[in-house]
Amino acid sequence: MIEVILMQRVEKLGQMGELVSVRPGYARNYLLPQGKAIRASKANLERFEQERAQLEAQNLKRREEAERVAERMDGLSVIIIRQAGESGGLYGSVSARDIADAAKEAGLTINRSQVLLEQPIKTTGLTTVRVELHPEVHLPLTVNVARSPEEAEKQARGEDLRAEQQAEDESLEAELAAELSELGAATEE
Repeated sequence: MIEVILMQRVEKLGQMGELVSVRPGYARNYLLPQGKAIRASKANLERFEQERAQLEAQNLKRREEAERVAERMDGLSVIIIRQAGESGGLYGSVSARDIADAAKEAGLTINRSQVLLEQPIKTTGLTTVRVELHPEVHLPLTVNVARSPEEAEKQARGEDLRAEQQAEDESLEAELAAELSELGAATEE
């Protein structure tokens, strides 16, 4: 474990200015290259304390900008059209990159690392994902995955497409059963 000084808030790790112990690979591959932390040394600690007020002011400014964007984009929904089977399972999946591209088309410029997606979306329907505009500001984004624009519209209105498909299947089965019974009665005569 190595000690680093956080230069900004890092979710599940700590706040700006905290001295935290992390695994060397996490620090070397993520925190240090992205400027989220600096190595904990006497010189760096002194430098951080001198720049603390300026860093906090910059952080506050970025957070306020992110909050304004979040207010403007509140309730944002994006539609992603994908091929899927009858049960709604996608032939592939929707990733953070797909969501970032769709959000860009809707007017919110983000990169894929800002889309917090626990796992790729593998079924049609509405899914809410979090977009990190700032380490302290998250925007809920509704992702509407559908097979066609018409289906996306129905999902957005709250219609249950699976129930419609099931009712349609049941009516077809009933028609088939009626035809079979008629055929059976005709062959008995």
